[in-house]
Amino acid sequence: MQRSGPVLGIEGTAWNLSAAIFDTDLICLKSKPYKPVVGGIHPREAAQHHAAEIGALICSVLDEGPRPVAVAFSQGPGLGPCLRIVGTAARALALSLKVPLIGVNHCVAHVEIGRYASGFEDPIVLYASGANTQVFGYLNNRYRIFGETLDIGIGNAIDKFARSKGLSHPGGPQIEKLAKDGTYIPLPYTVKGMDLAFSGLISAAKDSHESIANVCYSLQETAFAMCVEVTERALSQTGKNEVILVGGVGANRRLQEMLRIMCEARGASFAVPEMQFLGDNGAMIAYTGRIMLEHGSILEVKDSRVNPSYRADQVPVTWRSTIPTHNPDCSSDNENCTRGAEAVVEICEQSVIKRRVGKHYRHPDLDHRLITERTRAEARLISEARRFGVPTPIMSDITADTIVMERIDGTILKDALSSSVLKEAGRMVGHLHNAGIVHGDLTTSNMILKNDRCYLIDFGLGYTSTEIEARGVDIHVLFQVLESTAPDEIHLKEAFIDGYRETFSEADDVLIREHEIDMRGRYL
Repeated sequence: MQRSGPVLGIEGTAWNLSAAIFDTDLICLKSKPYKPVVGGIHPREAAQHHAAEIGALICSVLDEGPRPVAVAFSQGPGLGPCLRIVGTAARALALSLKVPLIGVNHCVAHVEIGRYASGFEDPIVLYASGANTQVFGYLNNRYRIFGETLDIGIGNAIDKFARSKGLSHPGGPQIEKLAKDGTYIPLPYTVKGMDLAFSGLISAAKDSHESIANVCYSLQETAFAMCVEVTERALSQTGKNEVILVGGVGANRRLQEMLRIMCEARGASFAVPEMQFLGDNGAMIAYTGRIMLEHGSILEVKDSRVNPSYRADQVPVTWRSTIPTHNPDCSSDNENCTRGAEAVVEICEQSVIKRRVGKHYRHPDLDHRLITERTRAEARLISEARRFGVPTPIMSDITADTIVMERIDGTILKDALSSSVLKEAGRMVGHLHNAGIVHGDLTTSNMILKNDRCYLIDFGLGYTSTEIEARGVDIHVLFQVLESTAPDEIHLKEAFIDGYRETFSEADDVLIREHEIDMRGRYL
């Protein structure tokens, strides 16, 4: 570990040009944001703004703070033209001051400043900003991405809707204000396992003939409920008990309220950084650069090229220690009753009773709709899957929110990960896709191993489709879970693919599409 000191951080991935000096606490933070005259962010114009302002901004910070012992800069992800301005300035300054240069991942910096501000040790992180909607958790020296948007970030989605209604940039604060006078109308709700998508929601909102207040209210209620659901799934999957919200969209009071309600219901702690640390800012780059410096993460100038596609899960997290494995959520007053993200499951001697529970963070109409739709869909798809040779539980009773089915005495897949088990899982998913069924929530918690057979459970997000895209998303959900939770994910994925190819003739086409879906999330 190296001796640290004040570090200068420069942020400029998109609209906000910002610089700060951070030592044991924040010393100085200044920003000079780019403000488009009309429309959204124009990368070249934003870069021209950064180039014109960055010299004066850095000088003003240096004038107010001590001489830095290192220079940190946002290396990516972000807009290429903006990143290159910041990277060039950081290199020149580090050479001039003869101090180390540190390249900081913008997304990781949001997480770290959130941990600093909250004091939380091992949180699940919802990162909601313009270009990003992701759920992070720490495992094995990496920030793993449990779920993310499959199309556009929530902030860009909201801004896109705002521009269609003639609202100025950024649209989020205006939509939040208009929503206060609105009432709920149904809009598309798209959650696919641990991932989500906003395009259909935004298109429906833009085309709605309802009042602007009603659409804004319902847009927030729907989009934020999607984000909170995915965050809750990550909490349930990992057994962690802390949540922080970071990113510019995190300033929305309704999103904060929904997360707080969810966390209280699960007995988890929740925090939001103060406003100066919430959106893009130089302090998060300086702080993260400082802890990276302490652990020797220094760049050679030749290795300091910016990376617009820089993923958080590509960063070796050398400054955090191994976290003990958490136990998944379960009811403390009934050892035979377990609680997932959406339902309470009571395990009886011969049967399992799965009851979907209401979510107080969701609007009652939306909550009722989702519970009813998912219960009906699950019952239908369980039955259809069995007819095509996929092992599933036999059902004995169904109501609007409850399914009673046979008890499968086996081991949940996440507790028995091996190449042979994943190969069998691949075979069963191949049969499922042959039947034209998409599971929708293909995680290792929704498969049970019994007598060397892999049973599929929890079809609540499932649907029928023969589209390659839908099947690709199905596989993508499973691969993300393996990457986020399994140390040997490469071999496990290879074994799954072998089994999948055995039983599904279109497997290669789906796997190619899964790779394309994965790359979409890499800011390309």
